[in-house]
Amino acid sequence: MAAPVASAANPLRVQVLVFDGVEEQDFAGPLEVLGVAGRRSNGALTSTLVTPGRSGAVTCSFGTRLEVAKGWSPHEADVLVVPGGGYGTQSGVRRLMADQDFLRRLAAADVLLAGICTGVMVLSAAGLTRGRNATTHTLARADLAAQGANVINARVVDDGDLITGGGITSGLDVGLWLVERFLGAKQAQLVETLLEYERRGTVWRA
Repeated sequence: MAAPVASAANPLRVQVLVFDGVEEQDFAGPLEVLGVAGRRSNGALTSTLVTPGRSGAVTCSFGTRLEVAKGWSPHEADVLVVPGGGYGTQSGVRRLMADQDFLRRLAAADVLLAGICTGVMVLSAAGLTRGRNATTHTLARADLAAQGANVINARVVDDGDLITGGGITSGLDVGLWLVERFLGAKQAQLVETLLEYERRGTVWRA
């Protein structure tokens, strides 16, 4: 790996999206990884929870209530993490996929996008996975392929400015890959040790 590209003087700013119906583990895993990395790197990485629109309360998939202080602003982030939230017709992800204003803003954003689980299908709905290498939850892979992505059977797929992860717990691996890519392998290994978590699978890189 190349030398770390983020530092306390030039921190990597990560926003983690949460919305009504978001899967708790999908955002909590990477948020924990990124929070530990930021603390242990003296602020070389910052992470913030954001909503798709205005700040306010969010109710997660299993009833957890969050008060989120900020709405998403692409001008205040280098990375946006988009977690999943089910995939049924009434799921949080389906509602987010139907939000045309949010999808337009997402498509126009000049940030690195990291989709987790069915959150990747939100990126697909915005046209951001067409012709790109990507993965998602196993139950949504056929739809992702039908919408034009080159689906890779991997835990994490890094296609440059688009990083995608498989189902639910892969958010931990996506978070650790972001740490490794921007802060270096040493920091990623330190976070793994502190969390007592061993990464699974291979990071597929274009």
